[in-house]
Amino acid sequence: MNERELPVILRPGEDGYILVECPAFPACFSQGSTREEALANIREVIELCLEAGETPSTDWELKTISVPA
Repeated sequence: MNERELPVILRPGEDGYILVECPAFPACFSQGSTREEALANIREVIELCLEAGETPSTDWELKTISVPA
């Protein structure tokens, strides 16, 4: 089976959960009480998107910028 790597963004939620999103799919969000659970949940959402025939977008770019501290 071929695999592809897709980016995900994790950040803390207000309720103590970890929020996770995949910028390659619009509105592809999930959460989990641990980092591992959040990653497992977003993987399931991504797999459902792929099974539904959605194609990951390549119209995004991940960059970092420097700002004064």
